[in-house]
Amino acid sequence: MNESLYHFLGPVLQKMRQYHQHQVVGMEHLPDTGRVLLVVNHSLATYDIGLLFSAIHTEKNRMARPLADNLFFRVPYMGELVEAVGGKQGNPENAKELLDEGNLVAVAPGGMQEALRPSHDRYQLRWDHRKGFVRLAIETQTPILLAVCPRADDIYEVYDNKLTSWAYDIFRIPLFVARGLGPTMIPKPVPLIHFMSPLIPPPAYIPGTLKQQVDSFHKKLVKRAEALIGEAIAYRRDT
Repeated sequence: MNESLYHFLGPVLQKMRQYHQHQVVGMEHLPDTGRVLLVVNHSLATYDIGLLFSAIHTEKNRMARPLADNLFFRVPYMGELVEAVGGKQGNPENAKELLDEGNLVAVAPGGMQEALRPSHDRYQLRWDHRKGFVRLAIETQTPILLAVCPRADDIYEVYDNKLTSWAYDIFRIPLFVARGLGPTMIPKPVPLIHFMSPLIPPPAYIPGTLKQQVDSFHKKLVKRAEALIGEAIAYRRDT
């Protein structure tokens, strides 16, 4: 990340962490060095992922390197902004390059489809057909660390409508109907908590069986992420 940009964004993210009483449970599972694939869920708000990055930088002095949706690189100046904060366009080549350098690489497999889902589907993952991150972990033998923040889905009330599905399915444009505080898009001050899993090592790569390995490991990861979401919701409800 560009240092001057970080010095600008850092205090902003800290203020947002205070606004949402943001916490991270399980930070001890993230190693201080070495390559890790950080796999997160995706809310409409999106900036909750930035709060996690801020907490990681503060507590571990590590900079997360996000893989961004191709949409950002089709919008003027957005691609440059992504790269300025340390991100890269989400493709296997960029991902492998970052991992080879020993980075903490972040990916949200659900992408825009997960972010745009209506509130009646809150807390649900949309990872069923998103297996690229699993293949990447196996091919590069990179451990995965899951980090979920289900309450980020409560920042906005997202309404089900045909326009959202049509615009995204046909043009890949993220149009949505939503509201935050009252009738505005001001985010609700929902308390947010990220739950991190222990590191999950990928199975040893066996040539000729990659598809079967990807399918099996993907099922394991989705099941573990869903359980982690349940833990996070229960923790917030009981405290």
